[in-house]
Amino acid sequence: MHYDDVIIGAGHNGLTAAAYLARAGRSVLVLERSDHVGGAAVSARAFSGVDARLSRYSYLVSLLPRQILTDLDLDLRLIRRRYSSYTPVPSDPDRGLLVDNVDEAGTRSAFRALTGSDAAHTGWTDFYGRMTRLAERVFPTVLTPLRSHADVRALVDDDELFDALTSRPLGELIESVTTDDTLRGIIATDALIGTFASLGERDLRQNICFLYHLIGGGTGDWDVPIGGMGALTDSLAAAAVSAGATILTGAEVTSVDPSTGEVAWAGGTAGRGHATGSTIVAGCAPAVLNRLLAAAGAQPIATEADVEGAQLKVNMLLTRLPRLRDATAEPAAAFAGTFHINEGYAQLERAYAAAADGRIPDLPPCEIYCHTLSDRSILGPELAVSDAQTLTLFGLHLPARLFRADNETATRVALEATLRSLDSVLAEPISDVVARDAAGEPCIEVKSPVDLEQSVGLPGGNIFHRSLQWPWAEQDAEVGTWGVETAYGNVLLAGAGARRGGGVSGIPGHNAARALLS
Repeated sequence: MHYDDVIIGAGHNGLTAAAYLARAGRSVLVLERSDHVGGAAVSARAFSGVDARLSRYSYLVSLLPRQILTDLDLDLRLIRRRYSSYTPVPSDPDRGLLVDNVDEAGTRSAFRALTGSDAAHTGWTDFYGRMTRLAERVFPTVLTPLRSHADVRALVDDDELFDALTSRPLGELIESVTTDDTLRGIIATDALIGTFASLGERDLRQNICFLYHLIGGGTGDWDVPIGGMGALTDSLAAAAVSAGATILTGAEVTSVDPSTGEVAWAGGTAGRGHATGSTIVAGCAPAVLNRLLAAAGAQPIATEADVEGAQLKVNMLLTRLPRLRDATAEPAAAFAGTFHINEGYAQLERAYAAAADGRIPDLPPCEIYCHTLSDRSILGPELAVSDAQTLTLFGLHLPARLFRADNETATRVALEATLRSLDSVLAEPISDVVARDAAGEPCIEVKSPVDLEQSVGLPGGNIFHRSLQWPWAEQDAEVGTWGVETAYGNVLLAGAGARRGGGVSGIPGHNAARALLS
């Protein structure tokens, strides 16, 4: 059967492209290897017999433009978090810094208690004020054809900041903002989420990651999706289907032939099958697309060799929030934003060095977020009225190479080290408050980079599909394109591996559709 567009992958980007294209009157087929839509943006009951639907992989929303929600009439509500972060002081976890987006005086007082003066808070607010102005100018460009580096630099109108971000290792910029190790670490973590790098890396991969984490929505805020990440992808799937798209689950694509437009798959309601498309839209990773092209005897698209992910994902259900070593901090406030654990500036570099040397760090840096402090709708009725809370932990500097030889053993060792890291800032072991499932087992689910590769098709467990790219043209030939084009005129990238991909954004899906409809 022939379609205008055959889309590989029913993740949030594939579904975004499908909804836009179907609403434009095109015939659209979406092929998904899993038995459900959503890719890495799903909600799931992770624990046997426990009525809690956790955002299993991705968990917060920052880069999703409101324009996409409006264009597709999506039924999704996002909540802005009051607290930005809480960070126990690495050298003394009996003290901590709470950054409150509402109480500026309280935040200033917390900075003064940490550093002994108001200078650190002034430098902090000045820096993030400049980053917000940069975000306000850069973020609207992500839904338009690519601009040149020079054009974006002029648009930002802060040459000093723009040049520091785009031409020198981020560590230099961070060290110019503050001398405090704890504050430097808080800034630095946004550069290392899913990115294995030193802050002094000369290829600037950490700089690009940092930029993406701070431009979302023009504010850099990370919002809570009510109902969990599955609420977003369910809404996108409904928008695509209502517009006429066909979604076939359980259909694993086996080959892509750009010369004929034929896409073959195995499984699905019709068993093995194939279809042709005037355009093939790849919502999968570039490395996956290359494998599908090779199966049809076609040449691969140009792609980077570096696809290694570097994180441990841990989901937990607790009977209640644990007590903190910092007796002045309310757990309900500390866990409501991003809770930084052993992420001091020096600690981050030591952990990177250990992992680069082939060792799991003794106390891995990690951060935690509690969805249920903002949204209890993901809990069943009995849990919702109890003190139960979900915790999502994201561990840094744990690259796939550490898990390749023996994933099971390395994952166990990494989890033990990560829970020790968490316990180091708590007044009681986290194990004391972990809930139990129907079989009496602890409600802890852990995913290594290798697990992510196997379960949701992320090469090397890379949550961005490959190294992130600057959100503007890096070559003259790219100016005016959408950043989704490939060497094949009828094959487009619509996943996180496209330029301006990464994160739960829908941007590549939107841009692939715009490239076709323009």
